[in-house]
Amino acid sequence: MPDHLTAKNLDEVHTPAAIASRLAGSTQHSYLGDFVLGAIDGTVTTFAIVAGVTGADLPRGVALVLGIANLLADGFSMAVGNYLSTKAESQVVERVRRIEAQHIDEVPEGEREEIRQIFAGKGFEGDLLDRIVDVITEDRHRWIDTMVTEEFGLRLETPSPRQAAMATFAAFIITGIVPLVPFFFSAAQLQNVFSVSALATGITFFIIGLVKGHVVGHSKLLSGLETLLVGSAAAGLAYFVGVGLKQLVAV
Repeated sequence: MPDHLTAKNLDEVHTPAAIASRLAGSTQHSYLGDFVLGAIDGTVTTFAIVAGVTGADLPRGVALVLGIANLLADGFSMAVGNYLSTKAESQVVERVRRIEAQHIDEVPEGEREEIRQIFAGKGFEGDLLDRIVDVITEDRHRWIDTMVTEEFGLRLETPSPRQAAMATFAAFIITGIVPLVPFFFSAAQLQNVFSVSALATGITFFIIGLVKGHVVGHSKLLSGLETLLVGSAAAGLAYFVGVGLKQLVAV
């Protein structure tokens, strides 16, 4: 939901149909955040390689070899990490569900008391509290769901590990290739090619920042500038490390 809505817009998004649609959609995971994360990492790391190679005045082929190797290896590594992390989140939920199911079977009154205390803590009391406890505990699936979310603070619907990994890997490759493109198609001097690469990468950083700002609900302009600044800092560090290593090797 947008941060700023007019009174008319607020009425429109709070109709019964709009509320039902929004609540139904809230259980669906957005993989845009995974895409943004992969995009930032792919662009930063690949351009850092390009900057380091240029700073060390190494052949253009070195930038291509190292850059492509980074795209495939680091991109795959990041995707696998995201896959395992997301899968672990899902496994935690399943483990808690099994534990709660066992507890309901073995100590049902104790689990009912947990439900009672959870909702008493929300301000319910008396007959209304009794009715809430009865409604929740008369359905085993609802009972377990309530314990998962209320006692452990976990989400019932977890993102797909495969889709999260694919979004991360795709973003890493798509944006990470940008710093390398000039090295494929230009035969100019290394510094000139690097300048074109830097310009294209800077634009990419800024666009990623705009998308990130949209995802997190912050100022798109400030987010774009922040991402551009962080990416430039990483590239600058790699460039001067390359220059320093060149001088060290020359000694």
